[in-house]
Amino acid sequence: MKRLILAAALAASFSAPSVHAAERLAVTVEHDLAIARPSETISIPWSEVNAVLPGALIQKIAVKDAQGRVLPHQVTNVAPLAKDPKNAGIAYGELLFQHSFAPGEKRAAFTVEKTEALAPVFPVKAFARYVPERLDDFAWENDKIAHRTYGPALAAPAQPGVTKEVLVTSGLDLWFKRVDYPIVDRWYNKGHDHYHHDEGEGMDMYNVGKSRGAGGTGVWDGKQLYTGVNYASWKVLANGPVRAVFELHYANWDAGGRQVSEVKRFTVDAGHYLDRIDSTFSFTGSEPVTVAAGLNRTPSDKGQNPQIATRREGAVLLQWVGQASNDAFGTAVVVPGAEGFAQDALNELILAKASSGKPLRYYAGGAWSRAGEITSLEQWLRLAQDTAARDGNPVRVTLARKP
Repeated sequence: MKRLILAAALAASFSAPSVHAAERLAVTVEHDLAIARPSETISIPWSEVNAVLPGALIQKIAVKDAQGRVLPHQVTNVAPLAKDPKNAGIAYGELLFQHSFAPGEKRAAFTVEKTEALAPVFPVKAFARYVPERLDDFAWENDKIAHRTYGPALAAPAQPGVTKEVLVTSGLDLWFKRVDYPIVDRWYNKGHDHYHHDEGEGMDMYNVGKSRGAGGTGVWDGKQLYTGVNYASWKVLANGPVRAVFELHYANWDAGGRQVSEVKRFTVDAGHYLDRIDSTFSFTGSEPVTVAAGLNRTPSDKGQNPQIATRREGAVLLQWVGQASNDAFGTAVVVPGAEGFAQDALNELILAKASSGKPLRYYAGGAWSRAGEITSLEQWLRLAQDTAARDGNPVRVTLARKP
């Protein structure tokens, strides 16, 4: 996701014996936008870290900013069963940490170094898990907002004599938070009738039903939307504290005579209201399909008499929903390659072309005014527009040895 530029001095020094390796890795991060970039996630391949800090242990490194402050970090594990007798970190994928660029700040410097002391356990701000205790839900969250979607058990018909909820949908749900700590486990523990009321931490007040919810997808033929059903399987790839990554697999469905399947990869970063979603559709033939990502046209609970403002601008589709007693919330889908908009009976839709086997990247999520940060349509639109701008101008990372 980030473009990586390796300084010439670093490349040249790799031929030197590792015994002479520096004990610090200098990291410079740059971008070209004038806007603020809060909670920008910076990614460095672990192989580059190990080249400068051979034998580094993920529990004995520190990432520091230019003022020497220790930053929370995460190392992803891409091969958890890998053997690593030489302590080269072959199981690891990336070193992740974050920096919030102020408006006009286009450059920041950091160091990564070995430490004798153990690194602290950083607070978890991005988290995802399968929820077998609630009919195969899959739930995820960061410090801003939480989500869930639905699995096979919820779609299954009730057995004779058994009372259970049945919902067949591939829509995405929102849980609106007022706190920055994880709430998914706590809310499932306290139960349905509690998390549908604001008891201080937030509430589940978003309506999904048969709609796309807040960011579900389907295939659009110009007149009709063809959608899959509840996810068929899941896989967690990384789980905080900075970033959670997971996949949801959707079985084949009929899209107007064409069989289509989908794998969604979610990248959930701390500090972001919109998750990155890379959807890979598989189907026969070389002709692309038109994919629609959607927002429910009736997203509020009953009795809220919503006043819904909708914006369709370039890469952005969003809603700002004023409610009678639950304050206002925003939902948004940002599709960098968008080619237009549409509607059906249930959804507002934003359209883009997708080829078989090639990921289509988009962003989806929401915000609640009661949380106190995004309190107006103007702020919500600006955040969505900035998300599109950031996608089009990723940060550049340069690495060098530092004595």
